Amino acid sequence: MSTWAIGDLQGCHAALRLLLDKIGFNPAQDRIWLLGDLVNRGEDSLAVLRWARDNGIGAVLGNHDLHLLAVASGHAPVREGDTLHGILGASDRDELLDWLRYRPLAVRDQGYLLVHAGLLPQWSIEQACRLADEVTDVLRGPGWRDFLQHMYGNQPAQWRDDLCGIDRLRIITNAMTRLRFCTPEGTMEFQLKGSLDQPPEGCLPWFQVPGRKSSGSPVIFGHWSALGLRIESDTLALDTGCLWGGKLSALRLEDRAVVQVDCAGLPGTRPLIRHAHSAPQLSGDPVHLSPGRA
Repeated sequence: MSTWAIGDLQGCHAALRLLLDKIGFNPAQDRIWLLGDLVNRGEDSLAVLRWARDNGIGAVLGNHDLHLLAVASGHAPVREGDTLHGILGASDRDELLDWLRYRPLAVRDQGYLLVHAGLLPQWSIEQACRLADEVTDVLRGPGWRDFLQHMYGNQPAQWRDDLCGIDRLRIITNAMTRLRFCTPEGTMEFQLKGSLDQPPEGCLPWFQVPGRKSSGSPVIFGHWSALGLRIESDTLALDTGCLWGGKLSALRLEDRAVVQVDCAGLPGTRPLIRHAHSAPQLSGDPVHLSPGRA
């Protein structure tokens, strides 16, 4: 039995099929966690959602998944470049959307925390899990549409323990589904999506903030294709730009073996627009990048 974490799919069903074949996925004995952004911009988001639902796949929510829920609820417009029409017009649309909104914002497995984007430096792993559950409970409850109506916005940008209501839910959601850079004090910056050598003034990557309370506990995340594959003791980044003709990456939790497939030229991938990655891209058989699980 193996447990795999897979980086951002964004509806790239052809790449997913190749990766599943390469890792020899057996749904009867293996488990998968998708790191958010299951849907949108790739060639077949509908097929990705149906596969995940029908095979009992685990997933955390990403910003594109929440965008789909907001569009379907009438609280956000379809954007240029969206490829959500297949889901929105599907006969099983409501079942798929309900399955999606019941996914957690963050989850722990085998000592890892899995989240789409990141954590604010003020949050320990335990606090982050409790905060994620607050949003998950709302999405699973009767007020989920009201939450989606007020979800968008960049404020508040810095965490306070006394935040309440929609401000509290919004900052939790923004951090866990959109965060890349923040100040040492934890003020989030959402404009720049570049690599580590191009930080906004006064900001650091969230996982390099000195003294962050989650330091030392391994966090697996996606969302940041400019990082590429980045495997360190307590941060494991798996968004390797599948949509943009990069690679789709899977990491086995039991031993940190990494498997990748090339996505260039596959159906639905976009023209190659890549930043310099800070870690090598791998292909072929599983590669052990670190000696065991932290």
